[in-house]
Amino acid sequence: MAPTTRYSLVSLPVRIFDDEPLSELTSTIGQDNGDILEFSIPSFKIGTLDALVQHADDLTKLNAICEAVVSKVADSLAGILDGDEDKISQQKMVNDKPTDSYICSFQWNKVRYRAEKPLGELIENLQKDIQNIDNDVKAKFNQYNAVKTNLSALQRKQTGNLATKSLTPIVQPDVLIQDSEYLETHLIVVPLSARKDFLRSYETIAEMVVPRSALQIAQDDEFILFAVTTFKKTSADFLHKCREHKWTPRQYKYVEGGKEEEQRELERMVREEKKVWGEALHMGRSGWSESVMVWAHVLTLRVFVETVLRYGLPLEFTTPKQAKKVKTALDKAYSYLGGNAFGRDKRGRFTKDDASLASEMAAAGYSAGDANEYTAYVYYEFEFP
Repeated sequence: MAPTTRYSLVSLPVRIFDDEPLSELTSTIGQDNGDILEFSIPSFKIGTLDALVQHADDLTKLNAICEAVVSKVADSLAGILDGDEDKISQQKMVNDKPTDSYICSFQWNKVRYRAEKPLGELIENLQKDIQNIDNDVKAKFNQYNAVKTNLSALQRKQTGNLATKSLTPIVQPDVLIQDSEYLETHLIVVPLSARKDFLRSYETIAEMVVPRSALQIAQDDEFILFAVTTFKKTSADFLHKCREHKWTPRQYKYVEGGKEEEQRELERMVREEKKVWGEALHMGRSGWSESVMVWAHVLTLRVFVETVLRYGLPLEFTTPKQAKKVKTALDKAYSYLGGNAFGRDKRGRFTKDDASLASEMAAAGYSAGDANEYTAYVYYEFEFP
């Protein structure tokens, strides 16, 4: 399996840079720790502070939904392609580009999500889109799984043992007593190891069993299929006694042309499974493209909203990779942006002041439970399954 690429979205105010921002960030992070790329973000309508705080909360929830949907689509593709990584990666395209290329060259879709619309409306539209994608993918893959289950059941009837397989191609009509007022034939599956016990005792386990009526019809590696005739009035007791002896009664009624009909049904289901498999694969491919695209737009809005809450105006956005090493370098270089909430100990190590941190987080729209994720600058990590 190819190593997973982690991405980091970072927003920093231009005023802190002495040189060209991307060049200075590259120097801070180190060229070996990932590529630094400009991440283009439109100028959205800012609105009120209260509205921005609410948008930040809504986007946090929507981001979690997007991540879950992308993960479910990835699992669906893996399932339908039997975990073949090469085939799976071929389906993980976004707007006909590899996912990494799409993210690294991301451009806001101004036709689908018009930047001049209010932020609340954009968030609502993205919410609807990701929900529709989830519903469509789920419905199609549920359909495929149902067809696959039905096909497997039919195939088991053709290839299973005598206890489970279809008896249509095995039992001929002349071994069955049909249309009798008093007698009927029962088909009993007996383990090979119980053959002698069955033949010795089947006539006496219930009343009115026709003597010497047991007829061996078929045998496989595990079981023998017998036909036994009883009077109808004692049939229920005979079948009950068979089950007590671990002999399995099989329900069967001869139907003219049943063998041919079963084969036609199997062939029809094979064609149906192939057809729905293709539809599910297409849905998985388009679901990946659409869900990743929506997620990228949600991340864009998250960066924009938090940048406004932190710095007043959105100024600079970058996309470095290899998030863990990148974040360590950024913490060392830009922790001072957090004011009193971030500092250094006597050895120069990065520290957080809990009381000041709580104040800074509240001002940025964070809750106390987000302390481990809070940074002195706008920062988001994400990856694709």
